[in-house]
Amino acid sequence: MDSTATTAISSAKSINALSTSANNTKITNLTTSTPTWSQTKSKLPHFYASSSFLNHLKSKNPQLKNKNSKLFLLHCSAKPNTDRKNATDDNLSLRSGSNSTIPEQAAASPTNEGLSSFSRGLVFDLGLKDSWDSAEIGSPVVKRFIGDEEERWYMWYCGRSNGKDSIGLAVSSNGIHWERGNGPVKSSSDVGMVMNCSDDWWAFDTQGIRPSEIVIMSSAKVRVNNSLYWLYYTGFNDEKIEPLDNSVAFKLSDPKRMYYRSLPGLAMSQDGRHWARIEGEHHSGALFDVGSDGEWDSLFIASPKVVYHGAGDVRMYYHSFDAEKGHFAVGIARSRDGIKWVKLGKIMGGGGNGMFDELGVMNAHVVKNRKDGKYVMAYEGVAADGKRSVGLAVSSDGLKEWRKFQDGPALKQSEEDGWDWEGVGSPCLVQMDGDADEWRLYYKGTGKGGKTGIGLAVSEGIEFASFQRWTGFHL
Repeated sequence: MDSTATTAISSAKSINALSTSANNTKITNLTTSTPTWSQTKSKLPHFYASSSFLNHLKSKNPQLKNKNSKLFLLHCSAKPNTDRKNATDDNLSLRSGSNSTIPEQAAASPTNEGLSSFSRGLVFDLGLKDSWDSAEIGSPVVKRFIGDEEERWYMWYCGRSNGKDSIGLAVSSNGIHWERGNGPVKSSSDVGMVMNCSDDWWAFDTQGIRPSEIVIMSSAKVRVNNSLYWLYYTGFNDEKIEPLDNSVAFKLSDPKRMYYRSLPGLAMSQDGRHWARIEGEHHSGALFDVGSDGEWDSLFIASPKVVYHGAGDVRMYYHSFDAEKGHFAVGIARSRDGIKWVKLGKIMGGGGNGMFDELGVMNAHVVKNRKDGKYVMAYEGVAADGKRSVGLAVSSDGLKEWRKFQDGPALKQSEEDGWDWEGVGSPCLVQMDGDADEWRLYYKGTGKGGKTGIGLAVSEGIEFASFQRWTGFHL
């Protein structure tokens, strides 16, 4: 048996042992955790869930029990030693994971003069020939962690080769230069491919998987050596979706790829590298199903982005195609435990005639602004000609009162000689620290011949209504 399989089995056994000991026991003090170094302390919110959720690893059709048990959950923060109000709590402590130290990046920082107009903004290109991510990359999920002495960035992303999607992990010390792997990870300190499509014929994710959000947790009450990572992802099966004759937007969205039905999934890991799927209520293992005939999300569910709002209140933002309206749209679902979800309906659709998002919005990434408490959404807008741009919207409560920042995009495709001149999308926002209201926007870019890469843009001004592609560090 190779080392990868041994590590994965060991991780799964440890999780299963945890689930056995957790039955009929209240799981408390579950918090965010920095993956590779010691942490200071943080305040914990109450989050109600089932203490037996790890039993999903053992059952084909799990049923949630012990609904009144407590689970403590907090979203990943750029500053793990503070709460959302920037206040510390000396009574609760965080546990660090057992990941090994990640090697430092050796590459020098490029300068403004060193970046050509073609590569401006590109920070992550396709993998080497014959690697797992040599044909296509995208769907970046970027997390920043600050320790006492160093800074680390993790990026989970989708890669494609040999016709199927996989999920991989890259790491960085600055969010610019990334260390990656050409094959599957072999240890809890390795980088590379971390998750494949399911081999179970009945599963919802046999044809493709794409990461959507990562939530990182650890518990002082439950005896585990590693942090607990929750991965929300999109899974595709082999059921083809036949576009309606009048669904122009659906045909334009990606004419080069056959569409397969997708549903939202959940997986768990102790190191962010070896994953165990958590089967949801749907018979395929997905968290929930598409809507009924005639409902706006009856064709597919994609890009489940999860945000912690408060005690017993977690929100999932996802997109589908509204066949009746003829555009892509974003909807919301809520949960008390992060596993069982209740849909609340559509919250945003396409823009007006001639707008950059006339044919809809998709791949929305929502974050809570640490400075004013409002919710910021970066989304992928689809124009009438199929071009993709990134737009911004804001809401005071994160529910249905969403207001678009402006009529135009915050980031549009580059000029024709650029690496991402065909379109930009799949945005991921990261709020930086400091007095300046600085944000980073990681995104998937598509260029000539459909070649893809992952780019970075930075906000301009206090309103961050527009982003400029990264051109180098300013000294």
